[in-house]
Amino acid sequence: MHHGNHFYGHAHVLAGYCGLDPAAPPRIDGYLQHGWNVVDGLGGGTPYAPGSTIFVWSERTRRRAWSMGRPLATVIGAPFLYLLRSTPDDTAAGHREGTIWYPFHGWEGQKVSGDHHRLIDEITATEDGPITFCLYWNEYEDRRIRAVYERAGRVICHGYRGYMRMRTDAGFLRGQLAELRRHRRVASNRLSTAIFYGAAAGCEPAVYGDPMYLDREDTPTAERIRRDWPELHGAAPDPATAREIVLAELGDGWLASPAELRATLGWAAA
Repeated sequence: MHHGNHFYGHAHVLAGYCGLDPAAPPRIDGYLQHGWNVVDGLGGGTPYAPGSTIFVWSERTRRRAWSMGRPLATVIGAPFLYLLRSTPDDTAAGHREGTIWYPFHGWEGQKVSGDHHRLIDEITATEDGPITFCLYWNEYEDRRIRAVYERAGRVICHGYRGYMRMRTDAGFLRGQLAELRRHRRVASNRLSTAIFYGAAAGCEPAVYGDPMYLDREDTPTAERIRRDWPELHGAAPDPATAREIVLAELGDGWLASPAELRATLGWAAA
């Protein structure tokens, strides 16, 4: 199994949905999309074995993969949707408050740069309730950056994505879903996976503020995202329109039954 299939506990979520041991997911027969993106579903630079299937979230992503010379792409929907549909909402009825804010983050290969103080000033001037700042592990482990956000609100981290099957937080998505269900709004300074998850989980989405930048970033891609999804940008996008777009990008309507998914992922004999 490619180690990226374990990112965020995706393989674990799908194994649990299929009735298998979520602590020891079988090998997925291909590459699983692990985050929303505007290319073929795989991360940049992912080594790809010719002839292997890519399991993508949406039909739109499947078409892009095909146009990029990767015809063996199969739509299964986002693992987050499987978790969302199969996890009861224990939050008290209607009891959502405040905003969970996801600052744009870096990763092992690229650091993010920008003015966190200025971003926080804009956030606190825009949001009308308590704010939870969810930092990615890179920024959360930087005490200087974390301290800046701690002065403005509650600060959390969903956990470590994992790398080469080490330190993978198998409960990452489950914890994220629980936090999203506590909040009325989900927001970020970049359109990202967290915004899609939040809107799918019932939050009102927003994308605003200094977008910051990554080292050696492909800026045309960032500009394309803002151009192609204007309905999801701004401090108060229309929730109904946003939700329709979000569910399509996550592959709602393509979710398989446990038996179908086991066969698709190569788990029929597991």
